[in-house]
Amino acid sequence: MPTAAYAQYGEDRKAHRGGRILTTTLLPARRSARTAAGSRLSRVNYREVLVDLALIFFAVLDVWLLGLWMEADPSKDLPPIESYQVWLNWVAVGALVLRRRFPFITLVLTIPGFFVGWSQLAAMIALYSVARRYVGGWQTGLAAALVWLSRFVAWPPQELIDRPASGHFHSAIYGFLVAGLPIAIALLAHARQELSDRIVELAESRERERVLHAHAIRADERAKLAREMHDVVSHQVSLIAMQAGALRMAVADAEHKQVAGTIRTLSTRTLDELRQLVSVLRTTEDNQPGVDELPGLAADAGFEVTIQLKGPVEDLSAPVSGAVYRTVQEALTNIRKHAVGASATVLIDAQYDDNVLVEVRNTAAGPSAESPLPSGGHGLVGLRERATLLGGEFSAGPTEDGGFLVTASFPKERVVSD
Repeated sequence: MPTAAYAQYGEDRKAHRGGRILTTTLLPARRSARTAAGSRLSRVNYREVLVDLALIFFAVLDVWLLGLWMEADPSKDLPPIESYQVWLNWVAVGALVLRRRFPFITLVLTIPGFFVGWSQLAAMIALYSVARRYVGGWQTGLAAALVWLSRFVAWPPQELIDRPASGHFHSAIYGFLVAGLPIAIALLAHARQELSDRIVELAESRERERVLHAHAIRADERAKLAREMHDVVSHQVSLIAMQAGALRMAVADAEHKQVAGTIRTLSTRTLDELRQLVSVLRTTEDNQPGVDELPGLAADAGFEVTIQLKGPVEDLSAPVSGAVYRTVQEALTNIRKHAVGASATVLIDAQYDDNVLVEVRNTAAGPSAESPLPSGGHGLVGLRERATLLGGEFSAGPTEDGGFLVTASFPKERVVSD
């Protein structure tokens, strides 16, 4: 999500405006999202494997224990167990391995074992898988009918013929329970999944609403700030420019005329910058200057400025290009205020590593320079904050020859930190 810092450094505000959360670049965000998604997928697969192993274990246990009971209980008048029945039971259990990819085929493979044998639990598990995959489909109805028939029809057929009417009724009821229980559980699981999806969608919708609300608040703040700057600050600076012009015309001393002219020039430039800033605050377009406007900035500096560009500086992203421009602009402004008569050299180096280097070096002030204007140091503090927000570094200090050096580095791919 973009922030006020993004907007200040030239972030594209066509798609986003406002917000208060500082985030990283889009590329690491996407990479981290893919990593998290892959981790979740791995956990889900691991859990599914455990669930499948547990179901197969219980199905094996059901066939094995029931087979032992049928062989070991002589009190029951049961027919002898044939070898094909045993094999069909184990086929039914083994088919559960395919239940996630081929649920209906798995159900078909479990039916013979349930029909002639006793692999009832395997058939119920397969029926659940079919109902979970094909909710309300014909596959679910056909699978339920097969399971019900396997429970209702006895094997061998003579047992079905000899069964009394009460036994048929009991088998029919029990068959409905055997076939209905897996379907009911599948419907509950499906409803739970639907509810979970709806909750996720609701959370995403609320997050979107929160973002839009933050954007609206931010837009109101920007509009209010623009009005205040236009109505109050611009008015006061305009008065200063007018008074300076009147003073220049009134005084006769040449030195005083020069001072008044300087005040009027600085006031006029300040008004222009204020108008640009107000237009930026009021518009959604990206009007922030970049590296390509540095020659014009140097031409208007009022002293000798040499610019050296190295590497693909034209390929810098908008936030980084805007930060480079603002760094050079602030450094040249400080030179004009505190080192009258000095010359400056600007170096923009983007040909090494992943960073772009900005150096603004000026010579010592001229021998006839006037006393420097007072400074609160806020410009350098702002440059350091700008570099920190973009994940870069900033330093400034005097040089051995009496000049001053401002150095900043920014990553070519903008990273905003907290």
